[in-house]
Amino acid sequence: MKNAAALSGDQQATLPVAGAGASADLSTRDRVTQLLLERGATTAAQLGSALGLSPAAIRRHLDAMLADGDVVAREQAVRGSRGRGRPAKVFVLTEAGRVRCGTHHYDNMATAALRWIARNGGSEAVAAFAADQVAALEARCRAAMEDAGDDPLARAEALAAALTAEGYAANASTIATGGQLCQHHCPVAHVAAEFPQLCEAETAVISRLVGTHVQRLATIAHGDGVCTTHIPAQPRAQSGNTVTTVRTDR
Repeated sequence: MKNAAALSGDQQATLPVAGAGASADLSTRDRVTQLLLERGATTAAQLGSALGLSPAAIRRHLDAMLADGDVVAREQAVRGSRGRGRPAKVFVLTEAGRVRCGTHHYDNMATAALRWIARNGGSEAVAAFAADQVAALEARCRAAMEDAGDDPLARAEALAAALTAEGYAANASTIATGGQLCQHHCPVAHVAAEFPQLCEAETAVISRLVGTHVQRLATIAHGDGVCTTHIPAQPRAQSGNTVTTVRTDR
C-alpha cells in the first residue's frame, strides 16, 4: 500500500481531512441558528435561500437540529384566505437552542436575586429595579437615535438599529396599522418569564424612545418566537407616553 509520502501532490490534495465534514456541518448549523435567532420563525426554503443551501442540505441540518431539540417546527400562520394544500412549516429556536447561543448566562443567579428583592421589598421594588436596569440601555439608544427626527416610525427604525447593536437582533417595519418593532433575541427571557416587570420596563423605554404610545403584542419570555411591539399610526392624544401590554396567544 502506498503511504502518504509516496502520493503525488494532486493525490494528497484529494485525501479527506479528518473532522473536516463535521466542522463544516457545525459551521453551517451555527449559521442556521444565528439566522433563526435574528429572524424568528422561518421556513426551510427561506433559510436555504439566505444561506445558499439546496433544499436537501438545509433539510439535513434542520432534521439534526430537530432531533437535538434545538428547533421546533410549526405550521406557518396564514392571514386572509388560505390557498390549496398545507401551509408551509416554519422553524423556531427552542429554549435549548437559545441556551446553546449563550443567551441565558447567570439566569439562576438573577432569578434568585429578584426573588429576594420581591420577598423583602414587594413587586414595586422589583419594578424599580427593572427600571434602573434598563436606564443605561435607554441612554445608549437615545444617543444612537439623535438624528432620527420626530416621526415615530423613523425613530422605530433607528431604535431597531440601536437595539441590534446591543445584541437584540431587532428590526422595524411599516404595517397597515402603523409600525412594528421586533426583537428576535431577549437576553433575560428566562428571568422575565417569572418577573414581567422586566418586559414592562423595557416596553416603557421603547415608548419613550419612539415618542408615542405603544402596545406590546408578544414576548419571548411568554413563549412567543419574537418580542413584538406595535406602534399605532395615529395614537390618541395623551398627557404622557402610555404603555399597553396586549397578549395575543390566549
